[in-house]
Amino acid sequence: MSEPLLDVTDLAVSLGRGRARREILHGVPLQVGAGEIVGLIGETGSGKTTLARTVLGLNRVDRGSASVLGTDVTRLRGSRLRDFRRRGTVQYVFQDPLQSLDPDVLVADSIGEGLVARGGYPRADVAALVSAALDLVALPTALGARLPGELSGGQRQRVAIARAMVLEPRLLLCDEPVSALDATNRIQILELLTALRRDGGLGMLFISHDLGSVAGITDRIAVLYRGEVVESGPTAQVLNEPTHPYTRLLIGSAPTLNGAGLGRSERQRLRALLDA
Repeated sequence: MSEPLLDVTDLAVSLGRGRARREILHGVPLQVGAGEIVGLIGETGSGKTTLARTVLGLNRVDRGSASVLGTDVTRLRGSRLRDFRRRGTVQYVFQDPLQSLDPDVLVADSIGEGLVARGGYPRADVAALVSAALDLVALPTALGARLPGELSGGQRQRVAIARAMVLEPRLLLCDEPVSALDATNRIQILELLTALRRDGGLGMLFISHDLGSVAGITDRIAVLYRGEVVESGPTAQVLNEPTHPYTRLLIGSAPTLNGAGLGRSERQRLRALLDA
């Protein structure tokens, strides 16, 4: 792989205050290349979202770095961090678009908000770019005149993706982007993300606990357990030949991946290895 879009090295992050402060990420390494989709999997509380927020510059770090196209985001402060965000190099797609989209703001205005914040675009250009973004995610321009609550769940998530893509990002952070959708919309959104990667050389970090979605869309997988990457590699290799007990436990708990789930005794054995 050539120089990565995202290069996370020995990243340690603590959250909380005083005695409640604790380290969430422990020396995490991770890379995402251009045109690549990397899955980050792990159970709730493993540190997946903390990692994504750190890449956006929302968390201070204890040590290590998170560089996007050679810029260490963890070292940016004040106006330099604001300028980095306004460029739109990194964009975030949240789990629930009904919460991430302002319910009182028209769809077109939500999509164009980043362009307005960046500045320098005449109103007609903003409208044209918003229309192009809607077309990119296979939505009609007329939907721009609606409120988020007037759309279906799948349409709202397409709007959220359009809002990210209108800024022409190089890296997309997708945090459980299909977990709030039904099966049909889940498949359609995964197909859309795959097409965006293929057509634009876009790199993606796909965060999920749903191994079925991860298996269908990613090139590589990193397994996060209690704030540490315990296993990583090509998707097929990790899913078919897992080496860490936690990875085996995750895969064995998802019967659709291998046709048969783990028995109770095997799950208990693997959990005991993890707790040892």
